[in-house]
Amino acid sequence: MSVTRNDWSLQRKGQIDQERHKERVRDAIKKNLGSIVSNESIILSDGKRVVKVPIRALDEYKFRFDYRKKKHVGTGDGNTKVGDVIAREGDSGGQGPGRGPGAGAQPGKEYYEAEVDIDEIAALIFEDLHLPYLEEKAKHAVPSKTTKFTEIRRSGILANLDKRRSMVENIRRRARKSGEANLGPFKKEDLRYKTWEEQITYESNAVVIAMMDVSGSMGEFKKYIARSFYFWMVRFLKTKYDQVKIVFISHHTEAREVTEEQFFTQGESGGTVVSSAYKLAIDIIAERFPPAQWNVYPFHFSDGDNYYSDNDEAVRLADSLITTCNLFGYGEIGEEGASSYRRSSGALLSIFKDRLKSQDRFVGVRIDDKEDVYPALKEFFGKRGEAA
Repeated sequence: MSVTRNDWSLQRKGQIDQERHKERVRDAIKKNLGSIVSNESIILSDGKRVVKVPIRALDEYKFRFDYRKKKHVGTGDGNTKVGDVIAREGDSGGQGPGRGPGAGAQPGKEYYEAEVDIDEIAALIFEDLHLPYLEEKAKHAVPSKTTKFTEIRRSGILANLDKRRSMVENIRRRARKSGEANLGPFKKEDLRYKTWEEQITYESNAVVIAMMDVSGSMGEFKKYIARSFYFWMVRFLKTKYDQVKIVFISHHTEAREVTEEQFFTQGESGGTVVSSAYKLAIDIIAERFPPAQWNVYPFHFSDGDNYYSDNDEAVRLADSLITTCNLFGYGEIGEEGASSYRRSSGALLSIFKDRLKSQDRFVGVRIDDKEDVYPALKEFFGKRGEAA
């Protein structure tokens, strides 16, 4: 009597390789989120681009001859045990300790560019982000839609085919007719389809006030960093929350409320009076978003160069925002490639950290490089406080 077993994994080899490839792409994206978030081709696009991510080749493990040796031995002496080192690969080629100068003789590691939809990248970026200190408010609850599969039907679209239940129905039908419970040709009566319904849940209402310095000192690099942060912030809010309000304020010596398009395209000019932005934000909050009914999150990005006589007023108004809002975030942008001394000598950020009365609901970050944008997002929208 012989017993045989089919190896179904061989028939699923293509699917297994595809899933492994997707996992490799996902790992590569996670390891490069800092550079991907600040990718200029994404920030300046319409948000519908496909991004290319470098993926190193994944080789299958296999035995091979070492062709550097003249003799090959097919068997060992039998005196080895688990954990013994059979051989070590020698160092050769390239420069470094124990190597000769000049070009190396060893082959490089191959990598390929995988095309990934920006929505897949956004999902990885946003998976750990949320509005901090979100509280339940009395009115204007924000509806959030979720999709849940709730029923199985005999008809539907092929994309919603429930394969497991269809196979069970096929086996049951054949068992009833022939007495043999095995899988056979499918008929229409075997097919089962999943159906879903949209469930509406209500989240506490929130408004985010985005303030950006557009003075003459905000050069191309600083302006790009601020726009990069706000690009992902807006996308995050629109992805995770259905109806979170976003107010855009740009300022130099004067502040004004602008549209989203104006906010991301306005050029830089004039001096800097930070208090003008904070005063306008406080007026908008009092008029349209009273804190008793709204979760309020003001965020401000600047290069830290404020008109010296305005610093006291900026601190006073910042304190007022902190006491009435859920979280006040300030991002200070330094010069590209700044020295270590300059990186630690932020003007307005240092003043805020020294003189603000309440630091509990204040988050300040310093950005000197494009790859600092992603850590800033995590710092502002990282998990803290109790979510409603």
